[in-house]
Amino acid sequence: MNAFSKLTLAIVMSAASSVAFAQDSHAGHGAAHAGHEAPASAELTDGEVKKIDKEAGKITLRHGEIKNLNMGAMTMVLRVKDASMLDQVKVGDNVKFAADRVNGAVTIVQMQKAQ
Repeated sequence: MNAFSKLTLAIVMSAASSVAFAQDSHAGHGAAHAGHEAPASAELTDGEVKKIDKEAGKITLRHGEIKNLNMGAMTMVLRVKDASMLDQVKVGDNVKFAADRVNGAVTIVQMQKAQ
């Protein structure tokens, strides 16, 4: 396979996955947790809730490595995409979460209590 064929294949595969993601991301709009789901490719990170600031829509987590953001393990304050996420956890809870950059800020886009 020549370089042009490889590039063409990569573009077609990328476009196909984008269409599949767009279709999948709209599938659960009526679900109870709509807006709390991360893209299927996002890897969940383990964390421990240290502090919750519902008024500011922020949570302090001690967390492991956030691979998609090239961020090492640390304790930090994070925004949440939806303030209702903060009603699901309390200080001391272990969680699994996905974070991404939203409007330039590291933001939790999915969070659930660890089982």
